[in-house]
Amino acid sequence: MTRMKHLIAAGALALASLAAPVAAQDTTITEMALGPEDAKVTIVEYASFTCPHCANFHKGPFKQLMSEYIDEGKVRFVYRDVFFDRYGLWASMVARCGGEDKFFGITDMLYEQQRDWTQGEPAAIADNLRRIGKLAGIEPDAIEACLNDRDKAQALVAWYQENATAHDVNSTPTLIINEKKYGNMAYADLKAIIEEQLAK
Repeated sequence: MTRMKHLIAAGALALASLAAPVAAQDTTITEMALGPEDAKVTIVEYASFTCPHCANFHKGPFKQLMSEYIDEGKVRFVYRDVFFDRYGLWASMVARCGGEDKFFGITDMLYEQQRDWTQGEPAAIADNLRRIGKLAGIEPDAIEACLNDRDKAQALVAWYQENATAHDVNSTPTLIINEKKYGNMAYADLKAIIEEQLAK
């Protein structure tokens, strides 16, 4: 975890150095989740918007998980950010900028377009993220406010570190299924674990 924490700290500092001074804003971190709170199975995914394996999960297994279990009310799915770099942090801030209603839609866009928006210099990547935010219907001024919110950036990093330490997360994607940790896996294996938990 030491190297990861170093990268996270560097990312947060880089963001802070680029951010313009803004008034203090609400730094409450909202847990982004889908599915009923009383579902028999809860899956917590730790993922980074810049992680190719996470993109593959969201473009494949997650869509099956959504249609077969989350939409059916059998699984509650919780998404938690991991920050390997400042770009993942910026992406998270844009995804959260539209609130809970837009979060998972923007998440889909970020993973679908990961190879495109992660290319180029920092300024180009920031512009790519602004474009995705605009496509999601967020006003330009709101996007700027979100990207420049240093207090929220620091709160997100602290929140991530607390959660990752509690679940001993050191790679992405990591899945916590009813409080048991698993690494990346094929959908068939994920489905078998879910079915086993539902049968209990």
